Amino acid sequence: MGFPDTFKALSDPVRREILTMLRKGKLSAGDIASRFDMTGATVSYHLKQLKKADLIYETKEKNFIFYSLNTSVFEDIMLWVSQFTPANNEQEAQENENKAEQE
Repeated sequence: MGFPDTFKALSDPVRREILTMLRKGKLSAGDIASRFDMTGATVSYHLKQLKKADLIYETKEKNFIFYSLNTSVFEDIMLWVSQFTPANNEQEAQENENKAEQE
């Protein structure tokens, strides 16, 4: 997983909608496609981009393929983004100050 692929996948509103749908649990490609006014090939393309970014994974059950969220990627993104929050910056500044005092 790389952040460029992840952010590229997240930049599309259809893919973000698919991710929102998958929050409630796994869905088949047919279930996902039925909620959009687009061809099956277009939905398949969006699913492929989400898989490429490791945001979703697929499991096969009998004759069906189900898609689910890969929550570990979202956790990685949240961890990376959290370093830019004011609380984190204050904590880092405090840690640096403590190190300086100890030296």
